[in-house]
Amino acid sequence: MSERTAATFGGDKGVRPRRLLVIYNPTAGRRRRRCFEAVLAALRARGCRLDLRQTAAPGDAEAMARAADPGAIDLIVAAGGDGTVNEVVNGLAGPGGPGGARGGSLPLAVLPLGTANVLAAEIGLDPNPAALARTIAQGPARPVALGQANDRLFSVMLGVGFDAQVVDGVDEGLKRRVGKGAYLWEAARLLRRFDFPEYRVSLDGVSHSAAWVIVAKGHFYGGRFVCAPEARLEDPLFQVCLFARPGAWNALRYAAALGLGRLGRLPDYRVLPAREVRIEGPEGDPAQGDGDIIARLPVSVRVLPGALRIVMPPDVAPQVR
Repeated sequence: MSERTAATFGGDKGVRPRRLLVIYNPTAGRRRRRCFEAVLAALRARGCRLDLRQTAAPGDAEAMARAADPGAIDLIVAAGGDGTVNEVVNGLAGPGGPGGARGGSLPLAVLPLGTANVLAAEIGLDPNPAALARTIAQGPARPVALGQANDRLFSVMLGVGFDAQVVDGVDEGLKRRVGKGAYLWEAARLLRRFDFPEYRVSLDGVSHSAAWVIVAKGHFYGGRFVCAPEARLEDPLFQVCLFARPGAWNALRYAAALGLGRLGRLPDYRVLPAREVRIEGPEGDPAQGDGDIIARLPVSVRVLPGALRIVMPPDVAPQVR
C-alpha cells in the first residue's frame, strides 16, 4: 500500500476522500433500505466516490469482491446481512482475493442491513447512518484473524449441532418477512425431531465430546448475546464453546442461559482456547459460519492470523491480549 493510500485510513484531515466499492444485497426491508440510502448520501457529502454493485444470486458478492481492483478503489463496503458480509470476506481474503494479508491490500467496511449483524456488533458499529458513514469514510483499517473451515472462511463464529441445523432448515422467505422470528420458528419445529448426536471435537490434538459446538472468533452470538466472553477478532485464537448435554430440554436450558447472560455459570458448559479444531459426527451434518452453511462434517478449522483488515470506528480501540 502506498504512503498516500495508507494515510486515508488514519482519519486525518486533508487526505483525499476514499474510493468505495459498495456491494449490496437488495432484499433488505424498507427501513433498512432507508438506512442504506442515508449512509450513501452522507458518504457522497463527504466526497467519497461510490461504485455500487447489486447482488442478484448467492455467490455474487464473493465474485464481485474477488474481482475488485486495488488500484481503482480503497476499500470494499459489504452492505447487507451476515451472509453477504461472509461472502465478501471469502472473496477478499480467500485464494486470489485482493484483501488478504498475502493477496493484496483492500480492507473491508461493513454497512449492516441484516437480521443479526453480528460482525457489526463485534466491531462496535453505531447503527446511526451518520456514524456509519463516518466510520466508512474515516475509520482505521485494523488487521483481524479469520477462521477457515475446510476451504471456507468465517469472521465471527462457526457452529455445529442444534444451531447449525436451525440455520440449515430456516425458510428464507419467512426470514425476509419476520427476521429473527424465522429462526425461533425453525428451532421450535426442530426440537421435536432432532436426535442430538454426539460430536467428537479435537482441540489442538486433545479430544472432547459435545452435543453442540461453537467455535468463536468473536464474543457475540446471534446478535448481542455473549457465549465466549474472551473471544476477540484480533486474537489469533479460537474460544471453543462445548455444550455437553444432548436433548431438547438441555437445548432450551442453554438457550435460556444465553439469553439471560448466565451461560458461563452452567457446570456442563465450557469454553476452551484452541488454534486448530477438528469436529466429527454424522457425516454431512451442517456447519454454519457467520449465519450461513459453509461446510459439512467432518470439518477442520484453523486460525488465519492477520488475514484481513476491517474498517472500525475511529474511537474503538483494538482489544488484542
